[in-house]
Amino acid sequence: MATANPWDPASAPNGAGLVLGHFIASGLVTQEMLNTSKKTASCFVNFSRLQQITNIQAEIYQKNLEIELLKLEKDTADVVHPFFLAQKCHTLQSMNNHLEAVLKEKRSLRQRLLKPMCQENLPIEAVYHRYMVDLLELAVTFIERLETHLETIRNIPHLAANLKKMSKALAKMDILVTETEELAENILKWRKQQKEVCSYIPKILAEEDYLYKHDITVPPLPFTSKVHVQTVNAK
Repeated sequence: MATANPWDPASAPNGAGLVLGHFIASGLVTQEMLNTSKKTASCFVNFSRLQQITNIQAEIYQKNLEIELLKLEKDTADVVHPFFLAQKCHTLQSMNNHLEAVLKEKRSLRQRLLKPMCQENLPIEAVYHRYMVDLLELAVTFIERLETHLETIRNIPHLAANLKKMSKALAKMDILVTETEELAENILKWRKQQKEVCSYIPKILAEEDYLYKHDITVPPLPFTSKVHVQTVNAK
């Protein structure tokens, strides 16, 4: 026989039921609060939540994988996308048709190339005349720069050797710059010494004039000339 629930006011009346009924009647406690307190959480609820979290993580991983695939498809769209592949196939087909037409007319084209083109005009529709002006300007510019372009192409195999020569030339230039700096410092020092010597020359001349006036003979100094010493001795 099942026992009565003391928290349920509808069961057999007892002290607890009467108190709860009084609380419900006064509004201190609601029936929903009592119903919530009666529910017991099952241990399987956590397992279901864990399963939901696992499913959500798997879905997130799948979405990230799809995003990465879409980014890769965007980056390689010009290579693997059917639309761009169709355009490339169409271009290749056009080139192939043009080459086939050239091969079919090879003999006539060869004869036409061997034939001089002097005093002959190529028929051009009037709609394209304005474009021919720009085309002729581009052709003249290309012909002017053709020799430079050919020289550049010829120098491509010797590019490594030219770079080595340039490196050696730069090293020599650095050495020359260093030597030039040292030479400039020596010149500045020499100029400073010359200024000091020039500043002493008036004093020396004044002393010699004084000695000459008073007929005083002094031994020659290291920086006086021999001719002047001989003149003083003769006097």
